[in-house]
Amino acid sequence: MQTPALPAAPDRPSRFPLVFEGLVWALYVGLYKYSVLVEGATRQLPLIRHPNFPYPQFSLLALLATLYMVPYYRGLLPLLLHRRRYLLLGLAGVVYVWWSIKLNMALSYGLFQHIAQPPALVTYYQQGYRLAVQGLTTWWAQPYFKLLLTDLLAFSCVAFVRFAFQQEYRRRHLEKDHLALQMEQLKAQLQPHFLFNTLNSIYGLSLAGSPETPRFILLLSELMRYVLYDSGKARIALTEEVEFLQNYFELEQRKYAGARVEFRAVGDAAGVQLPPLLLLPLVENSFKHGRHHFADDASVRATLTTTPGRLHFLIENDMLPEAPAASPRRSGGIGLRNIRQRLNLYYPNAHELHLTEHNGRYRAELTLRVE
Repeated sequence: MQTPALPAAPDRPSRFPLVFEGLVWALYVGLYKYSVLVEGATRQLPLIRHPNFPYPQFSLLALLATLYMVPYYRGLLPLLLHRRRYLLLGLAGVVYVWWSIKLNMALSYGLFQHIAQPPALVTYYQQGYRLAVQGLTTWWAQPYFKLLLTDLLAFSCVAFVRFAFQQEYRRRHLEKDHLALQMEQLKAQLQPHFLFNTLNSIYGLSLAGSPETPRFILLLSELMRYVLYDSGKARIALTEEVEFLQNYFELEQRKYAGARVEFRAVGDAAGVQLPPLLLLPLVENSFKHGRHHFADDASVRATLTTTPGRLHFLIENDMLPEAPAASPRRSGGIGLRNIRQRLNLYYPNAHELHLTEHNGRYRAELTLRVE
């Protein structure tokens, strides 16, 4: 049996963390740290200025001087967050950034003193290199304390955003895996239900020599084909779902010939797709708890209305006498939990589901915004 595939779109991780990371590098490193370096240089040396973008070389220096943060926010922080080693994260993070910024600055100034443009910057780079080396020789000295704090704040935000989106991505995958298992369970429940009840009906018809027997067998075959095979797809044409429901209702009508079992499809369903068996829990719930099992004056009626951008499904049935109004028993079924979870997954903020009981009638109403 195929495991139902779920929509491909949610499987793609969000691009927001990558965009946010790029903005931090562009705005914080490319602008803020660049301006800090320019300000520091102009206090020490009488440099030639450009009115709009002085000393473009400092942009590259700012980028190189920030590379030490990559192992921190891409490696150390997410690794310890995943392992929930928060104390170790705090200690290791402080030790790492305290020493690595000094080492990174020493390497950066050491490199740039050989490629300084204009040559007047050589003295500035040499002074920066000596300051960084002095900081490395004494553990308590930290000549870049302000930059360390801003680096830590900016790139910790990047790391936490990445971590949060990764966790949400994993949670959604777990939810979909759980939902797929529930989908299999729903199908497993449906199959014996159909087989047991419908085969009993077919057996009774065959004993009586009824001409309805071939039609029963054909309907059962079509329903089981849909459940076993077509429902393994991520989405299916609404026309196929309508045909499945029509067969379902016809089968129930033939089993309970005295009751009023009706299904109507209104509007143009062409081109509309939805997850397979999405409406089945609502239908099954009405047939399972309907009074038509015991009384010919009971009914199960459903209408599926398709309009541009909107799908509306309404099903009503007479309740069994022992089921009092506002009884909570229906809300706990696996099928209803399944449809709520699937709706939240497939149609977030694009659906409304209302289940009500009044005057001995049960009513389920679902509205979807569809493309």
